[in-house]
Amino acid sequence: MITKTQLKLKRTFDVILALAILPVFIVPIILLIVIATIDTNKYGVFSQLRVGQHGKLFKIYKIRTLREGIHKLGHLEKSATTIGKFLRRHKLDELPQLFNVLIGDMSFVGPRPDLQGFADELKGEDRIILIVKPGITGPATLKYKDEERVLGRQNDPEHYNRTIIWVDKVKINKKYVQNYSFYLDLAFILKSTLNK
Repeated sequence: MITKTQLKLKRTFDVILALAILPVFIVPIILLIVIATIDTNKYGVFSQLRVGQHGKLFKIYKIRTLREGIHKLGHLEKSATTIGKFLRRHKLDELPQLFNVLIGDMSFVGPRPDLQGFADELKGEDRIILIVKPGITGPATLKYKDEERVLGRQNDPEHYNRTIIWVDKVKINKKYVQNYSFYLDLAFILKSTLNK
């Protein structure tokens, strides 16, 4: 199980890494915001409330990729603009989450931050997932990197997500917290970088 000392080390590493790579990504982030603003006819940064550490809500930041309208689970890829699809496929829409990491809402590695109705409703031992900050990447994120496409093939994406994918993600994320090590985080960061 992750300890308070490990949580402090994890946070220190997050801040150092975020400060080191932000200067490299700041210009691309600004360019992507401008492109997304032109592409979607709305401000290029999208923010949404997500469930964070200890169940506390925070605003996650992404590059806007979707057209205006109702966006249903399993149909997000269809709702995305052509440029938006490219950004989502290569996870470039998530670059603004470097700011989420820097301000302390997120970590580089951890469970992906969910909308309300999932992590905030965890019971019993499953709530250990909430001990850590949600991450940009992590074991469940890597396993379900094509989640949108998988959901897009289902007759009832919402039911499939809740009964199959979410249940599996809880198991994966519990195992991550229970067997946490700093080197495990480094391995997930490396895997994510190589999988881009």
